[in-house]
Amino acid sequence: MADQYDLIVLGSGPGGYVAAIRASQLGLKVAIVERELLGGICLNWGCIPTKALLRSAEIYHYMSHAKDYGLAAEKISADLNAVVARSRGVAKQLNQGVTHLMKKNKIAVHMGTGVLKGGGKLEVTGEKGAETLTAKHIIVATGARARDLPFAKADGNRVWTYRHAMTPKEMPSKLLVIGSGAIGIEFASFYNDMGAEVTVVEMMDRIVPVEDADVSAFLEKALKKQGMTILTGAGVESLDVGKTGVKAKIKCKDGKVVDGDFSHVIVAVGIAPNTENIGLEALGVKAERGIIAIDGMGRTNVAGVWAIGDVTPGPWLAHKASHEGVIAAEAIAQALGNKDVHPHAMDKANIPGCTYCHPQIASVGLTEAKAKEAGYEVKAGTFPFIGNGKAIALGEAEGFIKTVFDAKTGELLGAHMIGAEVTELIQGYVVGKTLETTEAELMNTVFPHPTLSEMMHESVLAAYGRALHF
Repeated sequence: MADQYDLIVLGSGPGGYVAAIRASQLGLKVAIVERELLGGICLNWGCIPTKALLRSAEIYHYMSHAKDYGLAAEKISADLNAVVARSRGVAKQLNQGVTHLMKKNKIAVHMGTGVLKGGGKLEVTGEKGAETLTAKHIIVATGARARDLPFAKADGNRVWTYRHAMTPKEMPSKLLVIGSGAIGIEFASFYNDMGAEVTVVEMMDRIVPVEDADVSAFLEKALKKQGMTILTGAGVESLDVGKTGVKAKIKCKDGKVVDGDFSHVIVAVGIAPNTENIGLEALGVKAERGIIAIDGMGRTNVAGVWAIGDVTPGPWLAHKASHEGVIAAEAIAQALGNKDVHPHAMDKANIPGCTYCHPQIASVGLTEAKAKEAGYEVKAGTFPFIGNGKAIALGEAEGFIKTVFDAKTGELLGAHMIGAEVTELIQGYVVGKTLETTEAELMNTVFPHPTLSEMMHESVLAAYGRALHF
């Protein structure tokens, strides 16, 4: 007889395993199905191990500039294999942590590939052979993979996806990065700090195009100063992959096609959802280009089938997936009779984005341009790192914080940062937006001194012509 559950979660990434834990906390009998590694791509091959790599590159950068801090460091070198080994160790530790959480929360783990069969049935083919699980509800949380270019299939030797870039067989000498979103820019930053000659090609008119235009301009200037070549409004027309390198034809902004020789190429042009061959079409689940349509709670158009994370409309971020997992788990518990849970749909305007390049980028809400496009009369304030004592003491005086307000109501519409540790600072504004704060509350908040967070206060003051230290 098939194993029966209240909820089966297909996929154990940051959306799936969090959904399973929350459902278990609410008293549901839960199973999770995973075809590869508990924790999914983010924990094993994405967010966490890349941050470990970037931390090593950051330390190497500081060691190389020891004299800027009155220190001496001689014969500095980097061991790429050791850097990668540390990153993989971090991922392994967290994978083991998720395994522990599954046991702690009494969640049944079925390792294998799952296919929805309708009627609450999920067929799993894996380490136990073929087995059929049944549940009142199923959450699809199968995530996404790197998108290939039709003329640049990743081979793991010369042409890489992010996954290959995390476990390189050798150090690139000349690296071409196609795409300047978070993944592309993070790897460009890592390999540049590690000593590679890096070129970034971006089709849009600026790098990190989802960010505020001022942030994009500042980052481009900073990366060029670090030695990178940045080509915007450009596209790679072809790649000729050889045994020892790659020849690329790049169409530049002026229409001219130039040839470039590179040792390796990283393709970072977006993701493709893992929604093929899991039974969605047979059930009639609505999807467009593989992206599953859902309501604010994660319900699909098919009763009992839910979806969260990278298989649903963006932004495609781990923390968005986790929050969706909690919402869906609570909505399922509510549907099964729990009257003590009251799930609320996600407000995507309050989802922060972080890019861990050097310098870091973080943002939430509307850019200044998007706010104006939406019809707001805007007040925007910017405060530079050079005006902050802690930033100067840290030797990190490059960057700024920008806040955007509705001039009529004082509502905080967005915040945009570039500089040291801004990925930690951004959450202050996220809390503020969630609490529907205005400039008045932020102005009347006492910020500790000396901290980088004081720049958040000064940026708000600057929007209203009241900045104190610049």
